[in-house]
Amino acid sequence: MKTILTLNREQIKEHLPHREPMLLVDEMVLFEDENGKQYCTGKLHITGDEYFVNGHFPGYPVVPGVILCEIMGQSSSILMLEALKGRTPFFTGIDDVRFKKQVRPNDTVEVTAKITSQRGPLFFVDATAKVDGEVCASGKLSFALIDSSTL
Repeated sequence: MKTILTLNREQIKEHLPHREPMLLVDEMVLFEDENGKQYCTGKLHITGDEYFVNGHFPGYPVVPGVILCEIMGQSSSILMLEALKGRTPFFTGIDDVRFKKQVRPNDTVEVTAKITSQRGPLFFVDATAKVDGEVCASGKLSFALIDSSTL
């Protein structure tokens, strides 16, 4: 396994249009395995101060499943970095998602993802989110990269 690229939060902002409070990744790393296949990891530390845990649920804060999907999606974007230039990624599908473990304040979500196929500006990704090595969510994500000048 060879590290290709590592991005911190500020560097991620150079490539993704997301900003606080919707930037949901602190670090991304792009790797290449011994067969030349690329995959990535992304991390987000949940502090408990995020807007989405404050009311979900009072007295027992839990990261909503839809937010876990967004964390997986944003973390996956480093796989499309070259294609992202001048484009904005939009979800076109979130399939076969399973939630296995609750994510709570002080947890660090680590996403691993790989592109399974691509057709033009459409990307298909398998992603898994873990906390402390235990799967909390997984699914098949698809994205369309839309020319940013048309938005």
